[in-house]
Amino acid sequence: MSLLEEALKSITPADKDAIEKSKKRIDNLTKPIGSMGTLEDIASKMAGITGKLYNEIYKKNIIIMCSDNGVCEEGVSACPQNLTRIVTNNYTRGITGVCTLAKYNNSDITVVDIGVKGEFNNPKIINRKINHGTKNMCKGAAMTKEEAVKAIEVGIEMVDNLVKQGYDLFGTGEMGIGNTATSAAVMAAILDCPVDLVTGKGSGLTEEQFSTKKAVIKKALDINKPNKEDVLDVISKVGGFDIAGMCGSFIGAAKNKVPIVIDGFISYTAALCAYRLN
Repeated sequence: MSLLEEALKSITPADKDAIEKSKKRIDNLTKPIGSMGTLEDIASKMAGITGKLYNEIYKKNIIIMCSDNGVCEEGVSACPQNLTRIVTNNYTRGITGVCTLAKYNNSDITVVDIGVKGEFNNPKIINRKINHGTKNMCKGAAMTKEEAVKAIEVGIEMVDNLVKQGYDLFGTGEMGIGNTATSAAVMAAILDCPVDLVTGKGSGLTEEQFSTKKAVIKKALDINKPNKEDVLDVISKVGGFDIAGMCGSFIGAAKNKVPIVIDGFISYTAALCAYRLN
């Protein structure tokens, strides 16, 4: 049995009993009912995830999946592709936005090279490279199904290893020029919705570039015809290694019964993939 199959089989639903006990405990605190708003929902959700009524967070970690995307050849980003490599390296120097937020929140960072073009000579970057970037999804499948599974399993492996080290709350992150295009393609395919509805300007495209981006995504979907009922088919045809890696991180968190935070559109897409797989 593969690591992915094993992880999916070991996932169980949220603990409803723990959720109800948590809600009852919160309502019996000396305070007006519901007065702490969303915080109460989060506390109960945490109980459902862990199965424990009392939850304390001791160690936090943001897992950042870094990879290049072949579709950059089509001009879907205002940024040069080599920025993926530069920013990936900068994560280990503590000079990015996520580094500042992580430091403020006392969280560690795990930087994973899951498919960046080129090589790193940096011991702070974990090398799990599937390939030197994906292929151009406008010319065929971005990756093989085997590569998609391997990338998902990298995410599962990362969470498994970090849980063993005592981490009990995770954040998700990614770096990959062109990955808002791949995310939009995956989202449009799985939800069977219009490309225009799920495509944004990414890192500041002009109107002309934005039109090109949407046309490129539509072309990739037309050429590859991903099967919305088969997540692995969708990821392999129009996804990215970073999306697959984050998908694995969500699966790994569910397997280990630890909370994991979604941070934006790309990780929403990865979370949707994980949900559809299980």
